[in-house]
Amino acid sequence: MEQPFRVGLTGGIGSGKSTVAGLLALRGAAVIDADAIAHQLTAPGGAAMAAIARHFGADFVTTQGALDRERMRQFAFANPTARKQLEAIIHPMVAEETGRQAGVARAAGHRCLVFDVPLLVESVTWRQKVDHVLVVDCRPETQIARVMARNAISRAAVEAIMANQSTRLRRLQAADSVIFNDGLTLEDLSLEVAALAPCFRLSLQPAPSPIEN
Repeated sequence: MEQPFRVGLTGGIGSGKSTVAGLLALRGAAVIDADAIAHQLTAPGGAAMAAIARHFGADFVTTQGALDRERMRQFAFANPTARKQLEAIIHPMVAEETGRQAGVARAAGHRCLVFDVPLLVESVTWRQKVDHVLVVDCRPETQIARVMARNAISRAAVEAIMANQSTRLRRLQAADSVIFNDGLTLEDLSLEVAALAPCFRLSLQPAPSPIEN
């Protein structure tokens, strides 16, 4: 059986990476979302919650039994050691589930696997796991405006998140291809994805589905 083409998809917050992932899925890619997996692991009853509660204490667990994301975000931003400790709990579980989903997608005959990984560039292992790195890029001011509008948070809060992500230059240096998603309509963005589709063994024509950019 032919091995699927493996694409590592990444981009800064507010870049439109999730929209690009959706457009790739419409062309037949199996999208494996590392961030969504991490959220499942830290949801009520999630597999990571017992270890998080033991290590960080009950203050970081909501009354529903989920990770208190805002409290942890503030704590981890101020305490890099805590961030590494949290990653040491979550990342191996994400890797295991990512591998499981990839196996399911291969068995189903998908010719392209898209690994949607926000921290792909920061990772020391992800680059070796993919055949191609696709970066969704935009101007920092565009990122800030999009996230402020989407999440109803302050400019300072968005800038703090961006400061803890890989730099724009580092992402671009790691890229095999780049989609510059600034000032594009959804139709424009779809055309950008279509141009890459043959390289990724995907259909040129997407299945109809409403996606917001």
